[in-house]
Amino acid sequence: MLTSLYVRHFAVVEAAEVAFGPGLTVVSGETGAGKSLLVDALMLLAGARADSSMVRAGSDRAELAAEFDLADLHEAREWLRREELDEDGACQLRRVLRAEGSSKAWINGRPANARQLGELASLLVEIHGQHEHQALLSRPHQLALLDAYAGHDELLAQIGLQARQWRELNQRIHKLSGGEDREQRIELLRHELDELEKWALPPAELAELEASHKRLANAGRLAEGSAGILDLLDGDGEFALRRALGRAHAELDKLAALDDKLGPWLEMLDNAGIQLGEAADGLGRYAQDVDLDPARYAEVDLHLSHLHALSRRYRLPAADLHDKLVALRAELAELDGAGDTLEQLAVQRQLLHDEYARTASRLSQSRGAAAVRLGDEVSVLMGELGMVGGVLRIELEAVATDEPDMQGQERCELLVSANPGQPPRALRKVASGGELARISLAIEVATLGKDTVGSMIFDEVDSGIGGAVAEVVGQKLRALGAERQVLCVTHLPQVAAQGHAHLRVSKHTDGDATRTQIEPLDASGRRDELARMLGGVEITRETRAHAKQMLERAQTA
Repeated sequence: MLTSLYVRHFAVVEAAEVAFGPGLTVVSGETGAGKSLLVDALMLLAGARADSSMVRAGSDRAELAAEFDLADLHEAREWLRREELDEDGACQLRRVLRAEGSSKAWINGRPANARQLGELASLLVEIHGQHEHQALLSRPHQLALLDAYAGHDELLAQIGLQARQWRELNQRIHKLSGGEDREQRIELLRHELDELEKWALPPAELAELEASHKRLANAGRLAEGSAGILDLLDGDGEFALRRALGRAHAELDKLAALDDKLGPWLEMLDNAGIQLGEAADGLGRYAQDVDLDPARYAEVDLHLSHLHALSRRYRLPAADLHDKLVALRAELAELDGAGDTLEQLAVQRQLLHDEYARTASRLSQSRGAAAVRLGDEVSVLMGELGMVGGVLRIELEAVATDEPDMQGQERCELLVSANPGQPPRALRKVASGGELARISLAIEVATLGKDTVGSMIFDEVDSGIGGAVAEVVGQKLRALGAERQVLCVTHLPQVAAQGHAHLRVSKHTDGDATRTQIEPLDASGRRDELARMLGGVEITRETRAHAKQMLERAQTA
């Protein structure tokens, strides 16, 4: 859900920050005041092409920012996680347009490109009324909406799994039956295995080889150093540790005979003497056993050199080369025994294909029935929304391939006839913005609660209508607002009265500059704004009374 929108130096808006809540929020204002600027700002935050003319005159840049509550938007949260743009559940889109024509965008404070803005925005907000920004005009979205309407979650999960398994199996078969490529691959594998089997080692053996290399490389220093330490411990010199310790022990033994309290320290010196003796004996043996073997060192060094060369070739750490060896052995065994394996895999592939075909057939039948139901429901709603005789038909077109498809065996196209006698045409080819917005509204109402997008924006939805039809449009928007957050730009009081909240856009000029102000209205402000929309320039007591009555009727409906 959209929670706030901030714009600065955008068109005629100097600065404005608007908070949004759940339900239906209506936006009204006099013609030319800039009612659609909120929609324009959201479209730019959704990745629309930037236009430097949107930067306020005299400013070097325009700033736009929107924040969303993702509590009920699992797909958006998952998208942010995949793109590594998540930030403790927050979601902020920000874009800066510069007067010279460049623009930059951020998601949760991190730089983002137009693709990322568009993908994320498609999960957050859906804009109705501008052809190029409607998700509903996308054929994949239309199919997803039909499936959501029909409750196909389980069937789609099943068919997706079957198609994926079939593709993986088919790729494996293709790999095993590669003809001449297969023989070349076998020859290459055998060559690589010869090298890896000669040099690659399991991690424990590799660690021992590296430790041995280190010892052999430093054998002279180790022998000399250990002999020197042995001389310090147990040499012939006066200051050798064992001699000094012996003298200290003898002196302390005499003193302990005079005072028993010295007994514990005497015992410590006994233990120290034992440990020094063991250390000296051990170092003596070590100094004699140090391996000064140049031939062995050369052998170990050569082995490690080959391992390092193989690491560079395979771009793997030396410790992972043994795993590579195991994997290549398995691949070679599979290729050598491909004949029998291919027969078994072909049988499995056919079984999977048959299973997919049965599931896809069930999905196709359900889609066909749901398409008729949804088309009829939307057609009825179109009549209620002022397009009497208008028809929506959902055409299912078979996919031109026998291979299992993740989306099933058909694609979807919404066909619309807005007026009696006109042949249905693709929804994306409907020319009138107002008609398109009302058709979209009818579809959204018919599929109430099925669309996963959190916020819906309607612009021009009441274009070319009035009277009772306008009131019905407002009621449908209010009903939609009970399930989703809805923002509607309107010039009709019948629509504005149905809002749960109301924003007024007004334009002011001081002779030098023009500024647009966006303000939320309280009950009194709403009544006055509806009176203005009803009565024009002159607002009478009767128009205020009528406005109050409209609000009361809408709120109690």
